[in-house]
Amino acid sequence: MPADPQPSPTADPPRPPGGARPVTDSGPAGAAPGRAAGRAVEVRRSSRRRRTVSAYREGDRTVVLIPARMSEAEERRWVTVMLDKLAAQEGRRALGDAELTERAERLSEQVFGGRVRPTSVRWVTNQNSRWGSCTPAEGSIRLSHRLQGMPEYVVDYVLAHELAHLLVPGHGPRFWRLLEAYPRTERARGYLEGVAAAARLPHPPGGGVDE
Repeated sequence: MPADPQPSPTADPPRPPGGARPVTDSGPAGAAPGRAAGRAVEVRRSSRRRRTVSAYREGDRTVVLIPARMSEAEERRWVTVMLDKLAAQEGRRALGDAELTERAERLSEQVFGGRVRPTSVRWVTNQNSRWGSCTPAEGSIRLSHRLQGMPEYVVDYVLAHELAHLLVPGHGPRFWRLLEAYPRTERARGYLEGVAAAARLPHPPGGGVDE
């Protein structure tokens, strides 16, 4: 049985588009899923890659780079290892409350023409059956900590959803017409539905964001 690949001191992993930092490492065995928290996983084999395993995000896809000689069993366990390492890396880069507020203000300008100005936007740890909530009378928005580490467009969708509620209460036709201005609404809702289904979370009407 061939030895596990080891990090190579002379071979750097390819830099993914947009300058995102790839993960390169070796680690223990595990069972590899076909999707990572709703994100497709693509494995790319390379005959030039001898000893390193790398992974990075590419849009809605996770790319894992492995040596061509790897068996399917080795591939599965390395995919799991690298997905875990990417998730940990992204968790460390989670936005703070101040950055979240800036993000919400930018979305207000881009999506709603600056018509809504939240007074506060913050992470909370007591929302386990909803992704976000707001108090229109106060202009405050709260996002579940479970969103940390998810793709930026998903976090932006939940922010846009709550911003829309500061203008329109409930999930009636007027609300959904307003939210259509956010271009990735359907994709983000699909992502969150996949996460909720995988975790067997309650999935109420209205996209599962703030019911």
